[in-house]
Amino acid sequence: MTADEAAVRELVSSALRERGEVVADRWVQLQLEQAALGTGISEAELREEADTLVDALGAGLRDDVPVARVVTTHRELRQAVITLSLRRARAGATPTGTSLAVLALKEALLEAVRGCTGDTGELLSAALLINRLLDAAGALSFETYVEGREEIIQRQSRQLLELSTPVVRLWDQVLAVPLIGTLDTARTQVVMENLLEAIQENESRVAIIDITGVPTVDTAVAQHLLQTVNAVRLMGADCVISGIRPPIAQTIAQLGIDLSAILTRATLADALAESLRLTGQSGPRAEGAVLR
Repeated sequence: MTADEAAVRELVSSALRERGEVVADRWVQLQLEQAALGTGISEAELREEADTLVDALGAGLRDDVPVARVVTTHRELRQAVITLSLRRARAGATPTGTSLAVLALKEALLEAVRGCTGDTGELLSAALLINRLLDAAGALSFETYVEGREEIIQRQSRQLLELSTPVVRLWDQVLAVPLIGTLDTARTQVVMENLLEAIQENESRVAIIDITGVPTVDTAVAQHLLQTVNAVRLMGADCVISGIRPPIAQTIAQLGIDLSAILTRATLADALAESLRLTGQSGPRAEGAVLR
């Protein structure tokens, strides 16, 4: 680090140290002008973020690393930026808005530096340093936001899949999964996991997979069904597929898909009757409880 760069870093550090509260207040004000509260983030939360990030910036500048790497190498500063970005992602803010919120700190910090020196050359050098420092923060913020939103979307998708694939206890030792809509790899995985867990928890002997509400069955769907049936059998239970309507039966025959190893029935009622035969039951009570 050159003497000139060290002097500029000290100037910015002094501004943060001596006028940190002013910088935080100004940053909060700028964000409010950007309608940050419209995302559900309270003014108190903005203030908390501002105090934390301003303190972390001051501490980061005291590290003997290049300015462009301060944000990524200083643990406290990096965590402050990540926490801010994840909070914005969960509140529904846009990625652009989140980055702009971080970059608005440039204006607040530069105003504080102006209060510490009137030298034009020092101000220019300080502005360049602040740009390098907070551009790195903006990039980290954007990256964290995108990753956070992806995580939220995946979690919500998983929850929707679980809601759309309930495991129902039809009778003692008999479970059923009524499927409606397209059956893809992700959904099949959820069906398999929920069904196997329910079989273990309830010590069930028969599982019915009802595809009455599945519009089409192709090679991929048939493969998914075969995998689920095999997994159920590995758990020591029998599996019955019901709801194979004439168009689906015709499609399966035309595709040459071999389902001969799978026990199938035309309707859910037929599948239930077969399940009672397999379990040796004549008239146990109906549960009708949704397990998952």
